[in-house]
Amino acid sequence: MSEMTFDRMIQQMTPSIYASLKQAVSLRKWPDGRMLTAEQTELCLEAVMRYEAENRVPEEERVGYLERRTCGSASSGADVPPELAGLGRDVGRD
Repeated sequence: MSEMTFDRMIQQMTPSIYASLKQAVSLRKWPDGRMLTAEQTELCLEAVMRYEAENRVPEEERVGYLERRTCGSASSGADVPPELAGLGRDVGRD
């Protein structure tokens, strides 16, 4: 697929097509159940990422987004409940 054709496809992609491609990448299969090939997965993922960038999809809704919890030097973890931080009560010690 030529770059110009790919660019045009991204520009004409509807939110519905974007959602379908995003789901196909996530499940590694088309809506009809056929499995995506490695090349199809790569192209769909690139299309999804380009669509997200060009349409300013919020970061937390983008494919591959990981919410930061307590990792990293800038995070204190003060707002994380104990059970999510691994500090929940030990049920084996009752």
